Amino acid sequence: MTAPLESIEIETGPAPTAAVLWLHGLGADGNDFVPVVEALDLPERPIRFVFPHAPMRPVTINQGYVMRAWYDVLSMDFERRADERGVRESQGLVEALIERETRRGVAARGIVLAGFSQGGAIALQTGLRHAARLAGIMALSCYLPLAGTLDAERAPANRDVPVFMAHGAHDPVVPVRLARESRDRLVRLGYDVAWHEYPMEHSVSPEEIAAIGAWLRRVLA
Repeated sequence: MTAPLESIEIETGPAPTAAVLWLHGLGADGNDFVPVVEALDLPERPIRFVFPHAPMRPVTINQGYVMRAWYDVLSMDFERRADERGVRESQGLVEALIERETRRGVAARGIVLAGFSQGGAIALQTGLRHAARLAGIMALSCYLPLAGTLDAERAPANRDVPVFMAHGAHDPVVPVRLARESRDRLVRLGYDVAWHEYPMEHSVSPEEIAAIGAWLRRVLA
């Protein structure tokens, strides 16, 4: 069994019955989104926020520099940039985090997979394929990796899972066109996608945080 990643944890109340597993972007770490918790108008239900640290690995487009990354980025060509082996390895790491939450008493239906940029890509990769029904998937400033395999690999239990997608209209890192294409693919497959687009770059805005809070209140009600 894969050992769970080292993580930062915040609990909003005793004996959490819900969990949000929030994955950071390339080169960041689990601390990146910790401050967001205080800004969310959360439901009264006690929630455990888990902010894992991605493994250290060399990143090809950054001259092989070793940094925290969920997968190697091979090229600026988005059709070929994701390292499939790394994506699937990280999928396994997130599955281990989900399993730990279920052992700690949080049912899969109380778990949200969330992520920004690379972390959002892994949240989509894992959540859409997870065998047990989740509460939701939050994908921020990212795109759908390994999109060509999704139809064959997606889990029946999560075919109606709520998906929150948000993106900056001026994102120079992950062009909004790719996020829109990912959204459209998910909608064609029948997923319940809440789409939010903001006049920003590769970042998170106060308006987006407010929308995230509202969505979490709905899916974790």
